[in-house]
Amino acid sequence: MIVITRKRASARISRRTLLHRAIAAAPTLAIATALVGRPHPARAALSDQDMADIGRVEQYMDSILTLQAKFQQVEPNNKLSFGKIYLRKPGRLRVEYDPPVPILVVADGGLLSYYDKELDQLNQLPLRQSTAWFLVRQPMDLSKGVTVTQVDRSQGGLQVHLFQTDQPDAGSVSLIFTDGPLQLTHWTVTDANNQQVSVGLYDVQTGIDLPADLFKTPTTQHQRNGGKSH
Repeated sequence: MIVITRKRASARISRRTLLHRAIAAAPTLAIATALVGRPHPARAALSDQDMADIGRVEQYMDSILTLQAKFQQVEPNNKLSFGKIYLRKPGRLRVEYDPPVPILVVADGGLLSYYDKELDQLNQLPLRQSTAWFLVRQPMDLSKGVTVTQVDRSQGGLQVHLFQTDQPDAGSVSLIFTDGPLQLTHWTVTDANNQQVSVGLYDVQTGIDLPADLFKTPTTQHQRNGGKSH
C-alpha cells in the first residue's frame, strides 16, 4: 500500500515509502531514495512451508479485484494519520488522507500521482516504477520484481517480509495477515534510513463496484484554470 509521511509541507515527498520510498525517486512521493552503502536486507533460506504460504498469499491477493477500506498510519514519531484507500485491479489505486493532511495519491493505470492540495503541487512517476504497482498488479507473483526474505508464522497470523529486487537498498516491506481465513490487515514499511511507517486497515470491503472517476488523474488548480493565474 501507500505510505505518505508529512512534516508540514516537507511531507510532500521527503520520503517515498510504499516499497520504492513509494521506493522510487521522485523527490516528493513517500514510498525513497536509496541510502548508498546500506546493507541489503538479510535473506533467509525459504522452506517448503514458506513457499506454500507465499503461494497462499499470491492466491489471496489475486482474489481481491476491488477493495475499499479505512486506514490508520503510524509514523516513526508516533504521529497518527487517517484516511481511505480504494483499489481496483489492474492498476488503479486512490489514497485519501483525512484533514488536516492535504494529500491525495492516485494510480490511474499508467501514472502514480501525488497531489498536495495545500501547495497545489502535483508530482508523478510511472506506476510500474513505484511499489504501488505491487498492490495493483494482476496476477500477483512474489517471485518477479520482489524478493521474499522471510515468512513468519504465529497462532492465527502470518507475516511476509520482502523488498523490491532491483532496489535492495531502498527499504523493505512486511505484509501482515490474519490466518483463518487469510486476510491482509496491515503492513510496515522500513525505509533506507531504518525508519518505520505502519499502516493498518479496517472496515475493509472487497468485491464492490468502484466508479472509474475515483481513479481519475488529479489536476492542479492552475491546470483547472486553464493555466491562468488567479
